[in-house]
Amino acid sequence: MRLRVDEFRPSAGRYAFRVVQPRPALRHTTLSDPLRGWGYLVGDHDGLARLAALFSFAAYSPHTVVHVPLRDSVPRTYAPGVPVDLVLAHRTLGLRPSTWPSLRRGLTRGTPGTVRTDERRTADHAAWQARWEQRWDRLDPVDRIRPAVHARTLFLFGARDTFASASVQLETAAGFGPLHKRAAKGHDALVASLTPHMPLSRGRHTELDIGFQAYPPHAHFRRPGRSASRRSRTAASP
Repeated sequence: MRLRVDEFRPSAGRYAFRVVQPRPALRHTTLSDPLRGWGYLVGDHDGLARLAALFSFAAYSPHTVVHVPLRDSVPRTYAPGVPVDLVLAHRTLGLRPSTWPSLRRGLTRGTPGTVRTDERRTADHAAWQARWEQRWDRLDPVDRIRPAVHARTLFLFGARDTFASASVQLETAAGFGPLHKRAAKGHDALVASLTPHMPLSRGRHTELDIGFQAYPPHAHFRRPGRSASRRSRTAASP
């Protein structure tokens, strides 16, 4: 898959990073802070599919920061908690959340480009990851995605296989979300979760679930398998 992005090279003191953002922004995708209760990532098909590609790209780009602005997305009235942006980075990169506000101020004049993702390779590494997810209560903390929140931004620090596995979860949500019976009514549908990737916190897991919702107005939405040109029956219809 080819994904359009803007590339930046911000610096803050002695820190300098390559940062990419999706282009255009994911207007119908929102994220709430999972460290303040229940985290919920909810979006339409385009948003979830592009997030899956961004996680896949992050899995094989250990020297790149992926920044997904979500705070200015179309508000979801039911979304819980505090809306946050999303940053994906490898643990080995050395990105510190405290330096992010300075780096973020440098994201002003990006260079348009494209990045390529390899879905087959992502699926292969995600399958390896799934074997240890079956015993996630016994996982070593180093094998999990480490979350942190600073400056209204959720940082997910991970590695190749964990980001690949998360990408597959998002791809599943994008594919099966439109099939959910709640989707046709304009409601959000809980379809996947990143909770198994999260660390234990005070005896419980940090929760980060994934939901699907068609963007409003919902009259445009048709569940897969239903003709888009077919007129809905009303009480007055023969």
